[in-house]
Amino acid sequence: MAAAAGAAGAVSSTAPAAGRIRIGFLGGSHSHATAKVRLAMTLPEWEFAGLWEPDTAVAAEYRKQDVKLVDKGALLDDPGVAVIAVESEVKTHEPLALEALRAGKHIHVEKPPADNMAGMRKLAEEARRRGRLMQMGYMWRQHPGFAKIFEAVRGGWLGDVYMVRGTMNTLIDAERRKEWALFHGGQMFEQGGHLIDPMVRLLGRPEKVTPFLRHHGRFADALLDNTHAVIEWRGALGTVTSSVLQPGAGAHRTFEVWGTNGNAVLKPIEGPPKLIVDMQTAAGPYRKGAQEVTLEKYERYVGGFAELAAALQKSSTLPVTLEQELDVQQTLLLASEMR
Repeated sequence: MAAAAGAAGAVSSTAPAAGRIRIGFLGGSHSHATAKVRLAMTLPEWEFAGLWEPDTAVAAEYRKQDVKLVDKGALLDDPGVAVIAVESEVKTHEPLALEALRAGKHIHVEKPPADNMAGMRKLAEEARRRGRLMQMGYMWRQHPGFAKIFEAVRGGWLGDVYMVRGTMNTLIDAERRKEWALFHGGQMFEQGGHLIDPMVRLLGRPEKVTPFLRHHGRFADALLDNTHAVIEWRGALGTVTSSVLQPGAGAHRTFEVWGTNGNAVLKPIEGPPKLIVDMQTAAGPYRKGAQEVTLEKYERYVGGFAELAAALQKSSTLPVTLEQELDVQQTLLLASEMR
């Protein structure tokens, strides 16, 4: 973990003491929002303060699920609300997150946190200036398979890493395509960040990013639905593939790290995850040859909520620094041709 000056918001003295942490939501229209709201209502560390949702149709669906709906001002002005989770449509992530920071709240921001670099820098600067935590909603940051891969790379057990590869495909209907086409980066901007995030945190800011964004689906829209990016570091290459054209895509979502002494392949990433480590020579806890690694039980978003709660209760920082957040965002925008 880096020093507090570079961390994702060192917690100020106004952080809540140990116990339940009060959290409110600005927006609930993102595809990850419903599950996160439900966790905030049920996990023992959290006290749910309510959800503000400006879309009446979306709000009505939450009302049917007995989710407490509140005014935005009520959440931002409530001194007991320590955290605001921004789970709105992507185009409003940055302004709502900035509003929450300026209200003195710690924030959890759904991915992507902004659609430009200037906005992302503004969020990071505000979080640092106010001593507030800023956690991004990349859902695999606490995934046990990725944790094992990071451990193997940082321990040097795989040797020198020369290649990282990832596939993040899905299948969406014509209505959802309209939403994802709002940004030039299309599918790369919408889902490619889930793979760019671990690559950049493993290998640092890349030297070069070359995007290949194409429209290959038989739809009368502008969505760049079949995308690929080549990412270059000194001594290593990375590739990210992200398409919205694959039936049964979940079983084929993959993250691979290749080194001079072995490789680690996480496939599938979920449902349940499976990690194979194949070593040329024994290193760390791994013997020579291929072996399946036992992984802890994994459920989306639970680890992220636990990580944020622990940082607040201990007045500590988050594992991902603000500098790393900026590097991830910059790489995502380059891969999406949105720089």
